Formats: sequence, structure tokens, C-alpha cells
Amino acid sequence: MAKVLAVLSSGFKDVENNYETGWWGEELFAPMEQLEKAGHQVDVASPLGGKSEIDKNSISKEFDPEGKYKELYESGRVDNTKILSEVNPNEYEAILVVGGHGAMYDLAKNEELHTIINTIYDNGDIVAAVCHGPAPLIWTKRPDGKSIIAGLKVTGFPEAHEPAGLSDILPFSLEGEMKMIAEYTLEEKVVWGNDQLVTGRDPFSSEALGEELVKALEKRNQLEKA
Repeated sequence: MAKVLAVLSSGFKDVENNYETGWWGEELFAPMEQLEKAGHQVDVASPLGGKSEIDKNSISKEFDPEGKYKELYESGRVDNTKILSEVNPNEYEAILVVGGHGAMYDLAKNEELHTIINTIYDNGDIVAAVCHGPAPLIWTKRPDGKSIIAGLKVTGFPEAHEPAGLSDILPFSLEGEMKMIAEYTLEEKVVWGNDQLVTGRDPFSSEALGEELVKALEKRNQLEKA
């Protein structure tokens, strides 16, 4: 059994533009379901700890027609997230940065998260991110001063798919920033940049990303036993 750390935005409110966001339900719960079914433990953390704000659109009828993720959210399954500053990254064999536009606000340039990501990476373990979750990878710097995704093949939520008018108030363009330092692609749902770093394109990539993590952790387990 491996321990996996899932990281969520604590949420963001823009009063001036009447805009509120957070993390996306499917991007946490779909991979979590895959990982837990395989016997792995998933811990959840956020910058502020406690109950972090979900993007309510992600549990609406439009995006969650069966109410699966709404039920999981309302069950209290992730009401008590760990505070990022109190996380010991050496306890984990993988980290999953969950998307939702909130990740662009309180995760992207969060130095505590960057340290956790680097430590897990330096331990030879897996760094994963989905949709807008790759935002903090852009600013996670390696010892040479370059981004952890510099030169790697990556994916993330496409600029053209952003809701009308939203790009005007977002703090940056995820696709634009990634293209400046990495080999960005929107052709594949899930992309391994190397054997330690994997990104998922959008919410609909969440389950596939979970499957990739399960396979990668199983492969590592087999190698350790060999």
C-alpha cells in the first residue's frame, strides 16, 4: 500500500467580479476512488486546512448529472484537510495536485507546496496534476533554477475551453505559461513527462489519471519486491 497526498485549493473569492471558485470534485474523487480501490491511502491537504471550498459548478447537474461527486463531497469525506505547512512529504509516494480554478490562486505560487513537490520528486516518487492543477508545477523550481516541468511534455486545461470572459479575470493563462517552458499538448488526456511526472488535461481525464497512478504504484511495488 502506498500513501498518496491529494492537494486542494482552499478556495478564492473575487468580490469585485462576483466570482467564486475552488477545487473540482471529479478531479479529486475519481482518482481517489481508483487509488483506494487498489488499496492505497489518500490523504488530503490544502493551504488553510479544514474544509476547503469546492467549485460548486463541479457538483451541479451539468457536470455531475448522477450526483456522485456531490454525495461524496456532502458526506464530509474531505471536510478535515491537513494544513500544507504541517505535511511531511517524506511520508508519501505520490502527490496529486487537484485542479479547479482555485489552484491558480492559492496553489500556483505557494512555496510550501513547491517544497513538498520537490521533496517527493527528489525521493524518486511521483508528481501528478490534473486540469488547472499543473499551475504550481510551473513555479516549482529545481536546484538549477528551472521549473520542474521545463522541457517536459505536459498537458493542462486548454485556453480555448475556458468559460467566456473568465480569461480576462484569471491571474494568468495556464496554457500560455506552460508553453513558455514545456512541451504543451492538448492531444492526449494523460501525459507522462518522464517516469515521475504525469499531467491530466481536463476533468474528463481524472479517472484515466487515477488509473495511471495505480499502474505506476503497482509497478514500483513489484520492483521493490524483486
